[in-house]
Parts: sequence; C-alpha cells; structure tokens
Amino acid sequence: MDAVRFKQEYLSLSSRLYRVAYYILESESEAEDALQELYLKLWQIRGRLDFIQTPEAYSIRLLKNICIDRIRSSKKTVVTDKIPETGAEMLQDERIDSSDRLQKVLAAVKSLPERQRQVLTLRLIEGRSYEEIMKITGLGYLTIRVVLSRAKQSLKNKL
Repeated sequence: MDAVRFKQEYLSLSSRLYRVAYYILESESEAEDALQELYLKLWQIRGRLDFIQTPEAYSIRLLKNICIDRIRSSKKTVVTDKIPETGAEMLQDERIDSSDRLQKVLAAVKSLPERQRQVLTLRLIEGRSYEEIMKITGLGYLTIRVVLSRAKQSLKNKL
C-alpha cells in the first residue's frame, strides 16, 4: 500500500478513531498517544493492509487492543505513597472492595428497565452478537444500539 492510499483509507478515519480512544481512555493525551501508536503499527504493516476489506473496522479493533494494553500497563505502574499492608490484610480489603463494587453493579443492573437489562445482559455478559440479539428480542440493529447505550449511561450515572 502506498502513502496516498494509506492517507485516503486510514488517515481519513482519525477523528472517528480519536473519539473511540477518548471514550475508552477518558484522557485527551492518552487518546492522542494511542492513535499515534495505531498509525505507527498500521504503517509498519502497510504491505498487508491491501487485503483488509474494512479498514475502519480493522483500525477500531487494533485501537481497542492498544487502549486495553495501555490501561493494563498503567494499572501495573501506579505508584502510591501508602505503606503496603501485609498480604492477608490487603487481600481481605480487596475482596471486600470487590464484593461491594459487585453488589453495587448488580443492584444498578437490576434497577434498569427490562429491555435495557435484557439487551445489556445479552451483549456484555453473554457476549452475543447484534444479530443474535435481534433474533432473541425482535428489535432492530439501531434500536439495540440505542438501548445498549442508554443502559450503559444509566449504569455510569448510578455508579
């Protein structure tokens, strides 16, 4: 793939890809860095990009993976001024925090309207595709996306 075609097919997606990265990372600088890393990777494998049928979907998938890697690596390198607790106390505190968090999430999911709870469960917990959800619920693709978005927003507001 030459530079002109790369610009047309991949660089033209930059604003949409930035929004995806920002949604995941919730930081302008992190989103910009992730996008830059994505374009570097894409340019390095440009010889194989000729075989990609949907550049946007491929780019979004790579970008999501980059963002997830960034989140994971940032959690590993967090430095605190706290004195570490003993192993048993720390594990017990983590279990309590996780249990409390889980209870809050479950309560928030239970409080969602039936349709939102059903679509959210099918998509995020059971990992069903949009096509499968359409068959199960009888809803259209766009309706499912809207319902899922509203459910996620409701959960964010409640938590």
